[in-house]
Amino acid sequence: MKPLLLVSVGLALSLVSQSQQAPTGAARQFQQIDQNHDGKISREELPEALRPNFDRADANHDGGISPEEHLAVIGGARLSGIEVLRDLPYAETENPRQRLDVYLPKARKSEVPLPIIVFIHGGGWLAGNKGSGQGNLLRYVKSGDYAGISIGYRLTNEAQWPAQIHDCKAAIRWIKAHAKERGLDPTKIAVWGISAGGHLVSMLGTSGDVKELEGTLGKHLDQDSKVTCVVNYFGPEDLLAFVRQPSTIDRTKGSDYPEAKLLGGPVQEREAAAKEASPVTHVSKGDAPFFTAHGTKDPLVPFAQAEELHAALRKAGVPSLLQEMTNGGHGFQSPVLDERVKQFLDLHLRKITTEIQSTPINVTARP
Repeated sequence: MKPLLLVSVGLALSLVSQSQQAPTGAARQFQQIDQNHDGKISREELPEALRPNFDRADANHDGGISPEEHLAVIGGARLSGIEVLRDLPYAETENPRQRLDVYLPKARKSEVPLPIIVFIHGGGWLAGNKGSGQGNLLRYVKSGDYAGISIGYRLTNEAQWPAQIHDCKAAIRWIKAHAKERGLDPTKIAVWGISAGGHLVSMLGTSGDVKELEGTLGKHLDQDSKVTCVVNYFGPEDLLAFVRQPSTIDRTKGSDYPEAKLLGGPVQEREAAAKEASPVTHVSKGDAPFFTAHGTKDPLVPFAQAEELHAALRKAGVPSLLQEMTNGGHGFQSPVLDERVKQFLDLHLRKITTEIQSTPINVTARP
């Protein structure tokens, strides 16, 4: 069979349904083929030469090739040495959005239970799926030092706030309840999110002690939703300030923008909900350590959002690193950043002490 073009999303979807990033290689090719930007490739969108492979790739026969199905078709080499458990329900429902994927190394470096990196996708709370977690998590899982889990959550076309954080917290509780079954350490959980996913991991990192946001999903209400550390890539942090800051999205009129769809109306008319949905609201001493990376020229989520979160965390005595991505837009790539994130995770999940630099990293701005 001829290889299909692979989705390898190194970063998340942007705050709007169409990605604002410039991914490389196969990710760029997938987005070019996915002409209507719905996260799936239809038979008509697939290049004619590859259409004979469509039925085989469309494993669930729903009429579209999803990121997961792409990865299943030609990701065999990338998944070599990794056990994958897909679509595990964490909320005791039949909802396909309330599922998670688990990635486990077949060869572990020690008998010690593995720490866990949980990935939460972006997409403005209105697009994206957990399939994008695979490309982000594999390099950590392949090392044999970590397990990876990518979780899905209900989007705004189905449910409004606080459904999204309720889903994420239910997933964390499920992970803790089932960790020992797979030789994982429930006390060592990092959460990593990008864009809207950055917002949700920031919420997890700051609201582990906020009972009102726990929700009642799933069987494992005896578990808490606290996490060990947070890797936040350009997530919205203060929704009330957000609407007043420069952006390519006009948030001063109407309700057809991501945060309004999240809250069920214009932010200005939903101040209480906007405050509750803002990670900065919940910052307090004892929160999880943060690593925040944000582009100084982000056209969607202003750099000021990261600065505000960082300042609030430091004021509360919470360890926080703010990684300025100079000239970076809403999405960036940098091997220097990758190494610093690895050091951060190794420090907080494996107790490997190292000095983590946070000097600005210059990157090319993305449109």
